[in-house]
Amino acid sequence: MNFEFYNPTRLIFGAGNLKRLGKEVKRIGRRALLVTGGGSVKRNGIFDRAVASLEREGITWVECAGIEPNPRITSVARGAQLVRDEKCEVVIALGGGSTMDASKVIGAAALYDGEPWDLIGHGQQDWVIPTETLPVVTVPTLAATGSEMNCGAVISNDETKIKSFVQTEALYPAVALVDPELTLTVPKDQTAYGICDIIVHVTEAYFNGIDDTPVQDRFAEGVILNTIDYGKRALADGNDLEARTHLQWASILALNGFMAAGMNPAGFPVHMIEHAISAHHDITHGAGLAIVNPAWMRFAAKVRPAKFVQFGERIFNLKPKGSDDMDCALAGIDAYEAFLKSIGCPTRLSALGIGDELFTRYAEDSALVLRDEDGNLLGRPTMSKQDIVEVLRSAL
Repeated sequence: MNFEFYNPTRLIFGAGNLKRLGKEVKRIGRRALLVTGGGSVKRNGIFDRAVASLEREGITWVECAGIEPNPRITSVARGAQLVRDEKCEVVIALGGGSTMDASKVIGAAALYDGEPWDLIGHGQQDWVIPTETLPVVTVPTLAATGSEMNCGAVISNDETKIKSFVQTEALYPAVALVDPELTLTVPKDQTAYGICDIIVHVTEAYFNGIDDTPVQDRFAEGVILNTIDYGKRALADGNDLEARTHLQWASILALNGFMAAGMNPAGFPVHMIEHAISAHHDITHGAGLAIVNPAWMRFAAKVRPAKFVQFGERIFNLKPKGSDDMDCALAGIDAYEAFLKSIGCPTRLSALGIGDELFTRYAEDSALVLRDEDGNLLGRPTMSKQDIVEVLRSAL
């Protein structure tokens, strides 16, 4: 178990923190690009409160609005040009994971002379990994992606129908200003998709990591259990601030690198497959993960049953007969899928009107970046294109 853990993002966590935005930005710069999504932050008043905080501290700002749920590279290019035109010194992401991901790449693209798509891995020979970026301040309004405190970003290209990522140290936000009060207005469906997103971030490392990581396993299982418990509460009462707070913290822990330190996951196959699907159908990321994850788990359990038996035992209190008890492994996956259904997540492609017409394309696109020398998608186990198609068929 050899690893290095590093996360330089300064985290400010707690209800009521939005009022601190202006002071925190002022430490970094006086001219800001304020990046927002489809308009919910304006309808619920969060935008006006954020702007008031900035203006109290004399921060000049310009807005880059309309970031899509699966953020487009064209929006990144638009934001980067605004940064240059307005001579912005800092980028503020006010919104969900898509807004935060776009903001990170905007900050890097603004300092890059080439096409922003060069910065996103899509199978190209000359992938330009960003080494510098404008400082980014993340203000999440949803518990889901954990993008507020990690160095990754996922961007889509509408022309090529490719959705992929970049992950590099330069993209760590300077500050994550996390105020769980901002999530009180999140509707039930988006809350449910966020719950799934959090859990899948944990299970990707949990199931695709190395063997014998007992401390990390217990940490991962604790995050999953708390996500289930407080997620149910948040769905029952959206104004339950305690539940929203613990869900937000779980979201951060699931993907800020700390929980997975030492697990050394071989890949994130569920995410890669979902990206290929949502690039074509523009579905909500968490909804896509709810479909792919149980299907992938049933495939992977055949190769590595012991970890799935442990999952069933510790998360759903099942009683295994042994470490290779496939009945227990599959029962745990069934229980997980039943939970997803119970909170309103789709668990079949057909529920979203998606058929099998593009399965071969999804399989090819899934392995564009994270693949071995034989072209197989990385993970435990690695997956051939036929394996990916098999998983997709089981999710129809």
